[in-house]
Amino acid sequence: MSEPRVLPLGDAAATVAFGDSIDPQTHLRVLGFSGRLASETLPGVIEWAPAFASVTLWYDPDQITFDALRASLALLLREGARKKVEGASFVIPFCRDVDFAPDLAETAALKNLSPDQYIDHFAGVVFEVAMLGFQPGFAYLSGLPDALDAPRLATPRKNVPARSVAIADGMCAAYPLDSPGGWRLIGRTPAPLFHPRNPERPALLTSGDKLRWRPIDRATFERLEGEWAQDFSPDALRDTA
Repeated sequence: MSEPRVLPLGDAAATVAFGDSIDPQTHLRVLGFSGRLASETLPGVIEWAPAFASVTLWYDPDQITFDALRASLALLLREGARKKVEGASFVIPFCRDVDFAPDLAETAALKNLSPDQYIDHFAGVVFEVAMLGFQPGFAYLSGLPDALDAPRLATPRKNVPARSVAIADGMCAAYPLDSPGGWRLIGRTPAPLFHPRNPERPALLTSGDKLRWRPIDRATFERLEGEWAQDFSPDALRDTA
């Protein structure tokens, strides 16, 4: 297991790199170190964010130099990471009607499954949020089994509708906002994934959270979409099982 490296990122950020690959052990080290940062106060540090194999910190260079920050981070790394803080658990509904899931039939066929079989297997997977990126609230979800995996589309779409549920290259995700994208669309959720009116938790998901996808029919999708457009709380999706 490689030693973490503290690297400069411009003149106001630093990255603690734990490895060069996406694997569970490296990500556990990332989340453990993130747990340590959450319990510490580092002078001059404004915020920090975990990724697959690293943690990036943004700091005020008028308050602390990179060398001083690197020394502080090295001390934390020597003292060891805290046990990772357990994230929240969610059950998020999604609808796989054809217009919401234009890639479902082809993706299922690649795995010698019917669309119904694919969704049945998909709904049984417990995903973990590895990191946020690409756009506000876009959560990269690890845990997609090989039996459900497929490569990205050869030609990305110019527009993917907001809240589309997608898979590609060993990962699952849902698009919070309309955007271009090359992942395979297998459904859509009525749940707001990025809610800027909630300043405490604008992104529904954060690193370390776990979730399962729950299939729903079109009528339930439209009802929940209307209700949650007016009033939404993440507590509505908490997994209480």
